[in-house]
Amino acid sequence: MFRQGDILIMPVDGESVPEHLQAASRDARGRLVLALGEATGHAHAIPGPGTLLLGRDSGVPEFLHLPEGGRLVHEEHAVISLPKGWFRVVRQWEYVPGTYRRYVAD
Repeated sequence: MFRQGDILIMPVDGESVPEHLQAASRDARGRLVLALGEATGHAHAIPGPGTLLLGRDSGVPEFLHLPEGGRLVHEEHAVISLPKGWFRVVRQWEYVPGTYRRYVAD
């Protein structure tokens, strides 16, 4: 498993990835953005080759395929090298009284 701030990346078997998920577009800088910081505008992103798949209902990143491996970058965290393969992308939630839950603000 790999963690960078509020993002957890867990290796998974490609067979467990649901079919018919929508591929995410790259941002203006050509990166696959796993999470964009609401407070800072910084991003947890993959700058190289790969595919980021969005959840059908949620529209948020859920799975990542890196056929050649890759790097997870963020302006305020150390770069994390990832091996080739499939990964589940999990963003950390926090409890806020009076609400159900929300993503941790970055």
